[in-house]
Amino acid sequence: MAFEALAEAAERWCARTPFQLIAAEETERRMDFYAEPGVSFYVLCPEPACGDNFVSAPARDRPRPSHVWSESEDCLPFLQLAQDYISSCGKKTLHEILEKVFKSFRPLLGLPDVDDDAFEEYNADVEEEEAEADHQQMGVSQQ
Repeated sequence: MAFEALAEAAERWCARTPFQLIAAEETERRMDFYAEPGVSFYVLCPEPACGDNFVSAPARDRPRPSHVWSESEDCLPFLQLAQDYISSCGKKTLHEILEKVFKSFRPLLGLPDVDDDAFEEYNADVEEEEAEADHQQMGVSQQ
């Protein structure tokens, strides 16, 4: 996919997230993203085949961005999930990488982690049931 098409795909992704595509440098094949409060990262696409296939395509046909990074010391530790995802087996699309980055940065953006919310809600119910059982076993009445 041409770099211009990658930038357009990144813009579409940004429309659904707090991020803005603040720079797209075709010569470096680099796209820089920013969101308040000071969350930034960039993606490097090493070859013209680096693309975002929104159309279903066999995995072997999906090139992947090779690098995601941040120049911000505060942001860098949060990118570990996305970096691990990139280095895992299989090819990824630009869209898949951007989604992992977004998930990684949710705490910095002040957004809840959707997976953690479900766990916390479930965990709270379990703890409440266990506490009630403990009180009944100890002969403590609940009034």
